[in-house]
Amino acid sequence: MSKGFIFDLDGVIVDTAKYHYEAWKSLAQQFGYDFTPQDNEHFKGVSRVKSLELLLEMAQYKATPEQKDRWLSEKNTAYLALISHMNDKEILPGIPQILDLLQRQGNLIALGSASKNAEPILEKVGLLSYFNTLVDGNSVSKAKPDPEVFLKAAQQLGLPPEDCVVLEDAKAGVAAAKAAGMQCIGVGDATILKLADYCFETTAAIPLSLIKELSQ
Repeated sequence: MSKGFIFDLDGVIVDTAKYHYEAWKSLAQQFGYDFTPQDNEHFKGVSRVKSLELLLEMAQYKATPEQKDRWLSEKNTAYLALISHMNDKEILPGIPQILDLLQRQGNLIALGSASKNAEPILEKVGLLSYFNTLVDGNSVSKAKPDPEVFLKAAQQLGLPPEDCVVLEDAKAGVAAAKAAGMQCIGVGDATILKLADYCFETTAAIPLSLIKELSQ
């Protein structure tokens, strides 16, 4: 029986966090706040709307619904301009080999991401064809750590949650995977991603032997 592997996008397949950071930093300057890389860590795996709420809270800035809508649009426009030149050099080390192995073995592959730009990004880096289904910020209503994104991905793959493995780099994403009843490979600091079943500092460190073992 096929197993399903569900990948987060930012920090797992590609590192777009730097582009999100630049776009949020540019926006924060409009209301006099110096947005730092440390601030940006809190935005990993978080929806755009929630991220704006966090930024306004950090800046102690009150905003009208109209301002929020405008800023969300401005941030996305800035982000799209930044990622417009992405190519396969942006793919994180080890990911092409993992996707190749899974595809050869006949496993099913899904994306489970808060990003609303997942499809164009995967297309730009040449990985879109690996994915059987995409579940992103355009198709879910609840943000991680709610398990909705992963449960929907499993459903679209036609698999029960217990037959799915999630690859995640965010604390909220790992929590969502475990809440969905799935195994989880964490990418990053093991002390932060302590709920993950396995954890590696980088995608390059994930052994293909582990992927083979989990795909049986």
